Amino acid sequence: MQSIWLVVMGVSGCGKSSLGQALAVDLGLPLIEGDDFHPEANIAKMRAGTPLTDDDRAGWLARLGDELAARPAGAVLTCSSLKRAYRDRLRAAVPGLRFAFMEISRDEAQARVEARAGAHIFPGSLVANQFATLESPTGEEGVVTVQAVAPIDRLTAEVRHWLGDDARCADRGAE
Repeated sequence: MQSIWLVVMGVSGCGKSSLGQALAVDLGLPLIEGDDFHPEANIAKMRAGTPLTDDDRAGWLARLGDELAARPAGAVLTCSSLKRAYRDRLRAAVPGLRFAFMEISRDEAQARVEARAGAHIFPGSLVANQFATLESPTGEEGVVTVQAVAPIDRLTAEVRHWLGDDARCADRGAE
């Protein structure tokens, strides 16, 4: 049986959690919600409108890599993975890791983040920083780029199609 480890990635407001949940259900894999693993210091910084640094993210990324590696049958992780170095750190933890990049315009991401004000740790004031930090993964091996504004069922089908035979193998292994 082929295991699948997949990161649903992109800037805040792109819909990582929604697509990650849909894919986890569709593939019969556990969902790891990346935001759940931020240390309290990171959460406090974000709530205060202070962008995280590479140092702030280092321990968080290590923890997420450990979480992925602890699931030998595979998993779906939601994680911004904004820089190539962050993606490479996760790839080092789980060789063969794949990424679904949810591409979105800055205006649309800003509108989505502001619409959820108070319900999330990430304020709209940090959206510009996310776009400034983003190193697009389009063209990297093991990455599919999808349009975040598409309906979730279409995005799920698109990613599943991209996963191809590996997704069918995951179905046979799901219990």
